[in-house]
Amino acid sequence: MTAADGSGAGAADRHRGRVILLTGPSGAGKSRLSARLSAAHGWPVVRLDDFYREADDPALPRSPLGIPDWDHADSWHAEAAVAALRALVDDGRVDVPVYDIGASRVTGHHVVTAGPTDYVLAEGLFAGRLVDDLRAEGLLADALCVRQNRTLTAVRRFVRDLSERRKPPHILLRRGLALWRDEPHVIAQAQAHGARCIHPREAERELEALVHSAATRG
Repeated sequence: MTAADGSGAGAADRHRGRVILLTGPSGAGKSRLSARLSAAHGWPVVRLDDFYREADDPALPRSPLGIPDWDHADSWHAEAAVAALRALVDDGRVDVPVYDIGASRVTGHHVVTAGPTDYVLAEGLFAGRLVDDLRAEGLLADALCVRQNRTLTAVRRFVRDLSERRKPPHILLRRGLALWRDEPHVIAQAQAHGARCIHPREAERELEALVHSAATRG
């Protein structure tokens, strides 16, 4: 696991660098990985998809399918996501929105808390775009691009979106095919932002090693 703060940083800065970004294609397993890590270690999870723009926001891009283009970088509030992660690390508590993709709007809010030594898992399609901002603030611990077999990812994504009734089945099929074709580009973008591509199980092993290393140093 690559440290984000560098050898010249002070102890306070090293202690602050606790955000682990999990990016990767939709359906690749980011949420499942976050849930397993949270259950194993008690780490809080911030779902970056909850920072999407609402349907009536004029700045929300539209796709050729006639629906919000959730795969466009301008479809979410990156600054708000960074501010939430900063507050969670520095204050141990933050109020975050709950976004319903089916309704294309925020439907509520909830509080996320973090202990002073907890890592914070921030997962979402655009997580890689926060690498530079979080690194500049001394908040970044690591950035991982979760990836699996492209066809398996597409099938899991369709099943998930269908079960959650995100949009009509014919829209989900068309969007799924487009995402399958675009996946290599999504991965290349994540790498360009500084994320390391990794299989979810390998990521779990690396992060387990990080926990044991921290316990030994402590």
